[in-house]
Amino acid sequence: MAIFLKTGSSDAEKAEENISVKSAVEKTLFDIEKYGDAAVKELSKKFDNWEPETFRLSQKEIDLCLGQLTEENIKDIKFAQTQVRNFAEIQRTAITDIETETLPGVILGHKNIPINSVGCYVPGGKYPMVASAHMSVVTARVAGVKRIIAASPPFEGQPNPAVIAAMHLAGADEIYCLGGIQAIGAMALGTESIQSIDMLVGPGNAFVAEAKRQLYGRVGIDLFAGPTETLLIADETVDGEMCATDLLGQAEHGPTSPAILLTTSEKLAKDTLKEIDRQLDILSTAPIARLAWQDHGQVIVCENDAEMLKIADEIASEHVQILTRSPDYFFENMTNYGALFLGPETNVSYGDKVIGTNHTLPTKKAARYTGGLWVGKFLKTCTYQRIQTPEASAMIGEYCSRLCEIEGFAGHKEQADLRVRRYGGSNIAGKPTN
Repeated sequence: MAIFLKTGSSDAEKAEENISVKSAVEKTLFDIEKYGDAAVKELSKKFDNWEPETFRLSQKEIDLCLGQLTEENIKDIKFAQTQVRNFAEIQRTAITDIETETLPGVILGHKNIPINSVGCYVPGGKYPMVASAHMSVVTARVAGVKRIIAASPPFEGQPNPAVIAAMHLAGADEIYCLGGIQAIGAMALGTESIQSIDMLVGPGNAFVAEAKRQLYGRVGIDLFAGPTETLLIADETVDGEMCATDLLGQAEHGPTSPAILLTTSEKLAKDTLKEIDRQLDILSTAPIARLAWQDHGQVIVCENDAEMLKIADEIASEHVQILTRSPDYFFENMTNYGALFLGPETNVSYGDKVIGTNHTLPTKKAARYTGGLWVGKFLKTCTYQRIQTPEASAMIGEYCSRLCEIEGFAGHKEQADLRVRRYGGSNIAGKPTN
């Protein structure tokens, strides 16, 4: 039976926090829809102390941002985007249109059609999330989205040069220095100066996530995203330093980021706890990571790999690192996770920044029913039907007529009966209802 050496906050405490966020977002979105640009400007001034004449950056302003980066900065951003683009292109080739003749004269198929317009949000409050530009803009571009706009808040009173450069190099058509609910609301609802989009993607804080949730239906979204989550599944083949480093490396995302260690080694669990205390005394982001670990960190000691597997699937974490002697056991048997990182040679940071897989992933147990952002999220798989002969139409019509009669749909039945009468079914399926 699993032993919990450390637990985090309860579900009830989390629910209470969500109520206040929900109310604030609802009011803000109402104001944006009603007052448009005026509301957006007021919110930007209030929350970011940012009140430019226009939030959309000109080419001159974009070039200025590019000019503030070193050649190495640009090279590194391009390297990361190449990895993301390469993997997205491979994924795109796996998604094919189909057409088949299911019965003589009956053609069915589907087409994968890119969404027309997408708004990509790139967080930048505590940290300028350069990598989020790669994950959303590059992937949307590979999918064939026609119009891609990107928004990110000001950082220390101005557009963040690296974020803006990444958006531009990734291929964004419009770039806005705008953050928070006001950015999400403006892109989804539209204002006098910002044309609305069809889909919102990208991570963000609790307010951004809630705004996307409330707007879902009016626009599409990638997924419901909460605070970054990390789960380590480890045994005695690794040490406390590696486990502590990998837990705190994700806990620094924010004070509500869960970081969990599942292990079969009580010694490793205790070594990790000691090492976390040591690293929190020297880590520059300790003020954030300490809160996350204090309130949301967990250490669970299990009897065997099977118990770790069971608990891991119940947790359904966003990021899962497998640090055991047999990582393939978890690779072959785990079903609920956002992304897997197999073996000590890799880690979540690689996936977050550069390796090529997408870092926008399901949280809050959403991994039970969805994967993360990928090129397929920007495509609509739309079916079509074509009947090529009168005989095929009449044959299908006879079946359809009888099935409609079972359900009591007279109008549906008449649609079928009309074809049967006109195209010569073997038995005339009913008479006109008018």
